[in-house]
Amino acid sequence: MRVATIGFTLALVLAACGTAVSDLGTSEARAAAAQAPITGPQQFAAKDFVTTQVARLDAPWAMTVTPRGGFVVTEKAGTMKYVMQGKTPAATFVLPVAGVPKVDSAGQGGLMDVVFRPGTDMLYFSYSEAGAGGKGVVLARARFVQDAATGPRLDGVETLFRAPKVEGNGHYSGRIAFAPDGHLFFTVGERQKFDPAQDPKLTLGKVLRLTADGRPAPGNPLAAKGFDPAVWSYGHRNLLGIAFDARGNLWEQEMGPKGGDELNLILPGRNYGYPIVSNGDHYDGRVIPDHPTRPDLEAPRASWNPVISPAGLMIYSGTLFPAWRGNAFIGGLSSKALVRVALNGTTAREAARYDMGARIREVEQGQDGAVYVLEDGSGGRLLRLTPKG
Repeated sequence: MRVATIGFTLALVLAACGTAVSDLGTSEARAAAAQAPITGPQQFAAKDFVTTQVARLDAPWAMTVTPRGGFVVTEKAGTMKYVMQGKTPAATFVLPVAGVPKVDSAGQGGLMDVVFRPGTDMLYFSYSEAGAGGKGVVLARARFVQDAATGPRLDGVETLFRAPKVEGNGHYSGRIAFAPDGHLFFTVGERQKFDPAQDPKLTLGKVLRLTADGRPAPGNPLAAKGFDPAVWSYGHRNLLGIAFDARGNLWEQEMGPKGGDELNLILPGRNYGYPIVSNGDHYDGRVIPDHPTRPDLEAPRASWNPVISPAGLMIYSGTLFPAWRGNAFIGGLSSKALVRVALNGTTAREAARYDMGARIREVEQGQDGAVYVLEDGSGGRLLRLTPKG
């Protein structure tokens, strides 16, 4: 990709606050980012796992393990399903979950992420809605009730956060993760509007840190700088995966423009550069300067060009695949792959890419230590990955 210069600068924000998320410090962070491995096209690795179909769904988007077993799965059109896995697909129950709010599913919209607050039956989920001014992503929660008589349902749905509404149907993001200290992290895409990612007054193109009730968390690093008080980091594009590792580091993946998909280590108060810098270019051919042209901006820890079209992010902590412990897994849409990334402290490199033969929308770890993936699209399968032998 060609390198260009730009005629304006932004001040780098280096404020930090006490949190479980690691802050490397200015010089160390810049040095690590400058050495970030840029991953190109990979040969597919031999599969060291067996794939078993659990269920079929309609354009599944995300999933989470329920406290009592099984999965809650979201579907793009605005439906939610409870999947109780049996020994065979025929013995697996797929039940609709009642009480889901109305969803606008045009374009990239739909019923999106779904996560239980650890240790509770409170289900947090995101979706896109239409209203005055356009469309926006919503963060909500409800109590998940497994009723043997009436079926699963959401009780007491509460809206916790609404992003600004703008025109268009793209780049909602809406991924959810709970930090070890209980704070809630939520991603909001820049909605294909570019500049909002750098606008301190808007939550678009940002990672937010919230309380469990959806309010801006006290002590967020940019509030005193004039940013919206919920903002934790900024300069992002379309953030479609977020997860904490065992050390408390927060990892995030996002779709780049034409090239330059990213895996980022999210640090408090940092600017990740979009649309000022990217390892890709605009779809209309306009050049975006590469990250090395602006060492004051956070570079990705791994980047892909050609792209993998990342979807979903999970960091494995189970015992079924001991060699995978601490590795990150990313679903690949256009790449039709499951991408395994080796994390070593605050560095990352692609370790393997597995040919799945279908667009992979989501990846999750089950209670049994198996890896579960969702295929994208109508009739998308929920698959269980277990070791060979």
